[in-house]
Amino acid sequence: MLVKTDFRSEPPDRTHDHTTMGMGCGWWSFPPPPLLLVLVGFISMGVVEAGTNCSAADATRNCVDGLVIPLWRPFLDLSLSDRFLRGGIYFLIIIYMFLGVSIVADRFMSGIEVITSMERTIVVKRPGLEPARLKVRIWNDTVSNLTLMALGSSAPEILLSIIEILAKGFEAGDLGPNTIVGSAAFNLFMITAICVMAVPCTEVRRQKHVDVFFVTATWSVFAYIWMYVILAVITPGVIDIWEGLITFAFFPLTVFTAWVTDIKILHKKFLPHRYRRGSHGLIATEGEEMKMLEGNGINSTYKVVQGEIDPALRAFEEHRREFIETMRELRRKNPHLDPVQLQKQAEYEMINKGPKSRAFYRVQATRRLIGGGDIIKKRLDKEHDKSLDALINAQEKQARQNTCRIFFDPAHYTVLENVGAFDVMVGRDGGPEGLTVLVDYYTEDGTANAESDYIPVKGTLTFRPEDRHQKITIEIVDDDVFEEDEHFYLHLTNLRVRTKDGLILDPSRLGGVPVAQLELPATATVMILDDDHAGVFSFDHDHFQIIENCGSLNLKINRTSGCRGEVVVPYKTYDGSALGNKDFEAKEGEIVFGNNETEATIEIGIVDTEQYERSDYFYVELQPPIWAKKMSDVRKCQERFSRRIERKRQSSLFPTSQDDSGRLTPNRRLSMFSTEGFFQGRVRDRLGSIFSGSIASLASQLSAQPPADENTIHLTEDQLEVAELGKPRLGEYRKCQVTIKESKEFQGVVDRMLKTANASFMLGTSSWREQFIEALTVSAGDDDDDDDGEEGSQTGTEVTAKQPVVPSKYDYFMHFLTVPWKLLFATIPPTDYWGGWACFTVSIMMIGVLTAVIGDLASQFGCWVGLKDAVTAISFVALGTSVPDTFASKVSAVQDKYADNSIGNVTGSNAVNVFLGIGIAWTMAAVYHWTKGSIFRVDPGTLAFSVTIFCVEAVVCIIVITLRRHPSIGGELGGPRKIQLLTACFMCSLWLVYLGLSALESYCFIAGF
Repeated sequence: MLVKTDFRSEPPDRTHDHTTMGMGCGWWSFPPPPLLLVLVGFISMGVVEAGTNCSAADATRNCVDGLVIPLWRPFLDLSLSDRFLRGGIYFLIIIYMFLGVSIVADRFMSGIEVITSMERTIVVKRPGLEPARLKVRIWNDTVSNLTLMALGSSAPEILLSIIEILAKGFEAGDLGPNTIVGSAAFNLFMITAICVMAVPCTEVRRQKHVDVFFVTATWSVFAYIWMYVILAVITPGVIDIWEGLITFAFFPLTVFTAWVTDIKILHKKFLPHRYRRGSHGLIATEGEEMKMLEGNGINSTYKVVQGEIDPALRAFEEHRREFIETMRELRRKNPHLDPVQLQKQAEYEMINKGPKSRAFYRVQATRRLIGGGDIIKKRLDKEHDKSLDALINAQEKQARQNTCRIFFDPAHYTVLENVGAFDVMVGRDGGPEGLTVLVDYYTEDGTANAESDYIPVKGTLTFRPEDRHQKITIEIVDDDVFEEDEHFYLHLTNLRVRTKDGLILDPSRLGGVPVAQLELPATATVMILDDDHAGVFSFDHDHFQIIENCGSLNLKINRTSGCRGEVVVPYKTYDGSALGNKDFEAKEGEIVFGNNETEATIEIGIVDTEQYERSDYFYVELQPPIWAKKMSDVRKCQERFSRRIERKRQSSLFPTSQDDSGRLTPNRRLSMFSTEGFFQGRVRDRLGSIFSGSIASLASQLSAQPPADENTIHLTEDQLEVAELGKPRLGEYRKCQVTIKESKEFQGVVDRMLKTANASFMLGTSSWREQFIEALTVSAGDDDDDDDGEEGSQTGTEVTAKQPVVPSKYDYFMHFLTVPWKLLFATIPPTDYWGGWACFTVSIMMIGVLTAVIGDLASQFGCWVGLKDAVTAISFVALGTSVPDTFASKVSAVQDKYADNSIGNVTGSNAVNVFLGIGIAWTMAAVYHWTKGSIFRVDPGTLAFSVTIFCVEAVVCIIVITLRRHPSIGGELGGPRKIQLLTACFMCSLWLVYLGLSALESYCFIAGF
């Protein structure tokens, strides 16, 4: 006989019966700590000894047919072993169902990411130039995080609460509400603890939008306080319609207050409007200062007033500047990459460094879990494969438009200094047939100077009706003097059209839709990579392992970033636990690198002591290199600086003289001096270290000669520092540790770059064919994410020699395990359909079906092992629904610059769970009972007690998170190792106390409400 509890007739009996209890739920939970096992075991033993009679009803309360899954019969008079055998089978099935939910949630979050990445086009007016058209995001980050993102990450918990109400005939259940509270506890306490420990102890992560965090944290605590108030204070044990409606109404109020806080709407009349770069592109925001890049490459900060500097244009230029800086950084670390590879690597870096949404990390975590590979790598490779087709389609689409667009294609060029001449391409798209277009172009200095670094050009391009591309030839000046990597600009301006009658007209003044216009990018950036550095000398890695019977060790010294001239590199070995001339050959000597020589080796003998176990180490260190510079190099430096300053002769600081023809010419005399005197102090010392022998003597002589007259050219100390940059120096790995082991395996240190700006397009799909191919393809997991942000540290040789990563055994196992789920969810509409809404709708329907099955299985699992729904919900079900979020938060903590995505969104998600999951479900039930003339009863006992414990601990947790922002720690995540451990242990203890007290109250060991 099945026994159901009806709250309308009588409250549930809360005493004990020893005949039905087995082991506690903690034994079945995702790996519980030993303390939790002891606690649950104690609870189980206590129930067995209690000998009371209240569990007679509780034992069979869960043993009923579910909404979807019927009960496994027979279920009465089963032995303990049979019950736990069935419980084990249900346990495995539930784990597999959780895996399916995480995969369909992956598709759901992809749809949400596409929806929230929608953009609109704005027109920016530029003084003296053509208007620029830029795209900015429609969705605000905070609004998307609290609405669609929160719904995506918490859909199982919210739907479980709603479906449970429907399954029980609009009566209250324990599984849904307690899962929401249990998931909130795990998210706030355990995910925070994991994120605190995930960040290296030498780093910290702070929340950027801390004001939004405090708003959402306040709402998250209030949400659970409100649950207790309506359960136990206002109408104890009864939920009215107005209480459910108000609970749901708090959801839009939470979103609105967080949005107001984020955009600082109350300050809008005091602060000018600007744009910032978000996870999907440009986002409207406010601020009082903006940075822009001047023509000479210097970053200056301006107070922005209305109409002075357009913020969207400034954001575009800032993105260009970031690209240039990324190119320079990659150039330093990967000097052997050719320009094409370097530019592709820079694109990879820009995407990686850009901010990413929580949906991206959620999808990334799920795909790594199921062997889906790295999102960014797969998507970028696919985009490069489709680039030709995409270009053709784009050209055909533009050709159908009525406006002719002129632009640079592409807008970034990276060339070596010795390239000679190269072509910059200008493209034309669309427009009416038979139209002839003229456009002027000219070069402008950035950090590169005309004449000395490149030959300036100025002229007019003519696009005949049949022309789709024109080229501008640029010549680069090559020399043998080192200089930093530099860049200059090429601009398009003064667009005109020529009529059939030969008239030249300005298209912007013809009225109506312009027949031609300049399209972004109307400015091209040319990056000149210098090839005259004497070299950076470094080992491959900072740690090597060898076997003791290898005989000798050959340590390779790499010479990167240039190979001009002859350089001597001293080296020396140092003892560690291994002793010189006993365990290895102690050596001290020099390695000579000839001109254009890029590699050399140091051979060190290793003594074989025939030990079974061995792990001794010693050190090899490179000393500062010595440059054998020639006398002619000094003259080249002088001539070089003369050319660089010559262009500034128009200024009064650099007077000119007239030659016989009356033409103004610069004075060629040169005198080197520092800003504080002629080669006094550290400048003379530095030159003495750069130049050897007679060169140092010459430098001293020059320093002793003051300028003869006002026409003398002066080189400041900063200019001398640029000249010094070409000298040889030591790189990152100047000292390495060599470990001698008995093992035959050689383990090296390999640093990989983290690659990814706008990451939203990585998650989208365009066809069912693409989805099924992806479902049947096993991809290698990406280990880069585990390297804690150690990006861009490998040398160029390592980048080019890196072999493709093959799938591991784990990847194959998870792929074949999840293939049925992948194929099933490949039937979901691609994200390109209906702007992602088709994927969103079908995905949430599938999540609802799986959640209904999980609810039935979890309830029946408690039947077999003797657990109440409340305990199953706060432990097992809450853990299962939170695992993907745990992985996503951990990856976000490691990769993101700020802590907002990892812990900042937890509080908002917890509040939304209550307002949606509880508000919708209880409103539906209250309305149903009102139509039937009855009341909707909810037992406040276990739920109210659990909510109270969570609220108290949540306040303590938020206070601890806030205190970690103190300068002594620096941020919410990371920090000193001891502080990390203390914080993580404290957070874990909060979760264990919450679980323990809730379980004890559920089984009547302590009094509830």
